[in-house]
Amino acid sequence: MTSSCCIHLLRKEFAMDGIEIHDIKLGALVLSIDPKKITWKKIEAVLEGYGFEIILDKEKLLVEQIRQAVIDLVHNSTYNAMVRNSDYLVERFGMSYPYISSLFSKHENTTLEKFTILHKIEKVKELIEYEELTLSEIAYMMGYSSVQYLSTQFKSVTGISVTEYKVTPTVSRSGLDRIIPVD
Repeated sequence: MTSSCCIHLLRKEFAMDGIEIHDIKLGALVLSIDPKKITWKKIEAVLEGYGFEIILDKEKLLVEQIRQAVIDLVHNSTYNAMVRNSDYLVERFGMSYPYISSLFSKHENTTLEKFTILHKIEKVKELIEYEELTLSEIAYMMGYSSVQYLSTQFKSVTGISVTEYKVTPTVSRSGLDRIIPVD
């Protein structure tokens, strides 16, 4: 689950089936059921019907938590340019960055660095469209050392310059769960 809409949708769907939700948040669901009325297969069908994946493997669960941490850092918090992404993840998970990064790459079709860059560029697109900040402010806010570095990375990821995007945002924005690298 990557949005409040997903949470609302599942609350509504499970309530219709009489399933009690104890806790629901991005990426996690805790519920209780009466096994005489509702089967695990029914729960799986509801979740999979809406495109959610049930993760039971510990490594895959950690990778999903890493994905969510990057999304939280880039999209849902006041991005702190002074905190390096790697330091944030190390502190959050209490594991070394090489381990976190290699585990992520093992289970995803990209590196953790590329995944983070894609999300940062998606956030940059959003901030450009709001037209409330200068490009210098956006670069600083998103942890880029300069507007030039941001511009270079933006063009590398989107195929167009920041200036072109500002004039005509031809590169559409993606849902957070749809941001995947194209190699």
